[in-house]
This record gives sequence, structure tokens and C-alpha cells, in this order.
Amino acid sequence: MLAVILCPLYETIMRKQNEIKGAGQTIFALASGQARAGVAVIRISGPASFNVLKKLTSKPISRARRAYLRTLSDEDGVKIDEALVLHFAGPASFTGEDMAELQTHGSLAVIERISDVLLSLGLRQAEPGEFTRRAFENGKMDLTEAEGLADLIDSETEGQRQQALKQMQGGLRNVYEGWREKILDALAFIEGEIDFPDEDGVPTNLAHRAVSGLQALARNIEHVLSDSGRGERVRHGVDIAIIGAPNAGKSSIINYLAKRDAAIVSSEPGTTRDIVEVHMTIAGLPVRFSDTAGLRKTNNEIEAEGVRRAGRRAKEADIRVAVIDCQDTGLHEDLLGRLRSGDFVLFNKSDLPTPRIVLNVSHETFYVSAITSDGFSEFQKALESSVSVRFSAAEQSGLTRSRHVNSVQKVLASVNKAITSLDLSPELAGADLREALHGIKELAGETDIEAVLDRVFSSFCIGK
Repeated sequence: MLAVILCPLYETIMRKQNEIKGAGQTIFALASGQARAGVAVIRISGPASFNVLKKLTSKPISRARRAYLRTLSDEDGVKIDEALVLHFAGPASFTGEDMAELQTHGSLAVIERISDVLLSLGLRQAEPGEFTRRAFENGKMDLTEAEGLADLIDSETEGQRQQALKQMQGGLRNVYEGWREKILDALAFIEGEIDFPDEDGVPTNLAHRAVSGLQALARNIEHVLSDSGRGERVRHGVDIAIIGAPNAGKSSIINYLAKRDAAIVSSEPGTTRDIVEVHMTIAGLPVRFSDTAGLRKTNNEIEAEGVRRAGRRAKEADIRVAVIDCQDTGLHEDLLGRLRSGDFVLFNKSDLPTPRIVLNVSHETFYVSAITSDGFSEFQKALESSVSVRFSAAEQSGLTRSRHVNSVQKVLASVNKAITSLDLSPELAGADLREALHGIKELAGETDIEAVLDRVFSSFCIGK
């Protein structure tokens, strides 16, 4: 009996899907936010896009890339909504396929009803990042540009927006395509000597003409790698650790910077046991300040763990701010020994009448007071300048992910091997340069790296 009931239902569903050619390869998703809004945008991509649009609307859509006001109806002719509709003919579309877009009212009921109708027509709900993945697979962008688009969607600060936009517009592609051209030029010399060793008119030691070009290429790649930390800091943010002895005023300083009571302030030493974090934006970049436990020897097990974590955070931070009590006349060798070039020293509690201590340090120093605000303006200006110079997005699009760095390191290693191999055998140098080209293909996403692609595109939101 159940089979008798289900078979006609299955046949009805299959008949509806077969009415629209390519429905099974066509996807849709809500591209705007999930919350209640005035307008919702539903994207459709695939071979059935135009036919689906005809099914939904009561009037034909004659011209691509032009918005039309149309009534959307279900298969029984029941009106769902009035919407602006557009279509884009592939390959001149975001995905490279035929696409349609429905700009409906933002009612959840409208969105759900349209989704039900699209599913009944045989379309499939898009996976996260599937529109962008189709654009990548159809040659509309390379993998680095797709990653730039993901970063742009996730950007929260001006610096992140600028960097992501450069990468999305092909900034990194331009860099590695220049490398590819130089490697191919070098290969031309090498292959010329291999293929025509005894030909008249072919210069002797032709392959060695590639050496100077490869050496210049290696220097350029090394420069890009040395600057890779900048791109990753723009994406993830800059870590600043506030360190010092107990009761130096670290918590008061982080509260002043945060403009709120983020950390507990007490005259009792050792109040801060765990790390307290405050997130801010400085010079257009996300910054994480960490208030750490006071650095001292202690028999208290919990405080000792806090001190250990403070030391680790100080070691891992991009910038360290050492806080010293103006009344503390100690040498502070352990604290100052943790600092590196570009770090800061704050002599706190400068409002007290006690004479200010003077230490011979090689770092920028400021006398500040969290009570009167003295000195903070100068310190904040210096900190903003340091963050901007050291970590803001470079003019040329660089490496922003560990995946980029790993691929480029492979390219550099292969180029350096080729330079060495030229003294041994042109054939070996040629093989090394082909490995370098493979590394560039990995960077661009041109090789079979399915696991990497899955990770990249799964990070996108649905509808993109």
C-alpha cells in the first residue's frame, strides 16, 4: 500500500524537476542577512536559472543586467510577493554561469515560501561558499582572489578592508604571475641548451644566462616572505602584552586604554592571576591588549601559573609594554630583558610626589598617570605610529595566510636549487624550475588540492 502511495508522488516530483533542464545542477541561497529586513536577496546560479525565473514571474524578462518589477507566484499561480528580478548571462556573471537574482521583501515567510518553490522545481540549496567556488572553477578568479573576497566579507577594520580588497582585485596574482614569467624566461635558456647543444648559432653555456635573472627573482621572493608577517597581522590583529611587577599599575593602564573597568584594580599585589584581554582598533587594525599577572617569584600555585602564562604571552606578543612603578628603584633586569626592538616602557604613577626614577633603556619611554591622564596622549600617538608603520597593509598585496607562505617557500627553495644545479647540469636546473612552477600553481589553486579548496570555501557564508 505504501509503495502505491509513494510511487505517484515520486513520479510527480521527478516530472516537475525534468520540466526544467539543468535544475539539479542549479543552486540557490539567501545572499543577504538572516535577520528581519526590508529587502532580501536570493541568488540563483546554474543552467536552469532563466527557466526558473520564467516559472516564477508572470511576464518575460527580456534584457540581462536590467532590473524588472515582477510578481512572483508559485506553481499554482498563487502570488508570493512583488520583487525586483535580474538575470546575468554566463560567462559574464559572478559565477561564470547563468544567474538570476530576486530582491524580495525581507519577510521570513516570503523567503521560506520562495525557497520551498525553488526546491520543488528541483533546485538545490547552495553549500557555504559554493557560488564563489563555482566562480573559481569557471576561471572567474584564482584561489588567492577568492580568499581575498572571504577576508573582505569578514573585515572589521579599515586596514583589513584595504588589504582584502587589494587581494580580491588580483594583487597577489600580479605578484606571482611576474614570478612565473621570470621562471619561464629562465627555462627558455635552459631548454635551449638542452635541446640544441650542437646547433650553429646557439651560444655556448646558454643556460648560465639564466643565473642573474634567477638570483634577482630569489631576492624578490625573499623580500615578499620577509614581509609576510605584516599581511597575517592585518588579518588576525596585533597582540600587545602589558607586563610588569605586581602593583605597577598594569590593570589601571589597560582600563584607561579601554575606557572601562576591564580589569580589577587593587592595592593588593598579585590580584591579576589570569590574562585579561581588551580588543581595540588602532591605526585601522584590530589590536588585542593583554593585562598579565605581575612578574615575580611566588609559592602560590595559582599565581605561579598566572606568572607562567604572562611570560608566554609576553614572548608571543607583537609588542610588549613594560610598566614600572615610578617609586620602584629596582633594576628591573628580568622585566627589561623580556623586551625587544620596538617595545615601550611606561613609568607609571607619575602623579605621585616621589622623584621619578631614571633607567638607561633603549626603548621609547613615557611617564604616565592613569589617575591624571598625564603622558597617555604622547604614548598613544607613539603606539599608533608604531602599529601603522610595522603592521599596516603594504602598498603591494602580499602573503596573508600560512598557505601562501608555505607555497612561496617551496618556490624559493626550488629557485635556489636551480641556481646551484646550473653548475652541475641544465637538466637538473630545469627540473627544479618546473618544481617552482608547481609551487606557483599551488598558490593559485591550479593543482589538485581538494582538501585545501574544501577548507577555503567552507569558511564562506551561505549565499556567497
